[in-house]
Amino acid sequence: MGMCPLCNGFYEMQESCPSCGNQLEESGRLMDFFDDYSPYMPIDLMKLEDGYSLDFQEEQCPHVFKCPNCGYDEVKFIQE
Repeated sequence: MGMCPLCNGFYEMQESCPSCGNQLEESGRLMDFFDDYSPYMPIDLMKLEDGYSLDFQEEQCPHVFKCPNCGYDEVKFIQE
C-alpha cells in the first residue's frame, strides 16, 4: 500500500480548468463519493471496486477535481 501525497497534505495541485481557465478545486478521493461508508473502508479494497482497473496495481490514488466556476469535473490519478 502506497501513501498518496495529496491525501496526506504533502503537496497541493494547481490545475486550470480546460473549459473556462479557472483554477480547479481538489474535492477528495473518488471512492469517498460512492456511499456513506466509503470513506471508512480500506483504501486498497475500494480501489478494486472503483471501476478503474489499474489504480490498485499501479499504486495510484484517483482524486476528483472540480471547477467552481463552470462545474467541469475530472478524475486525476495521483502517484502514491
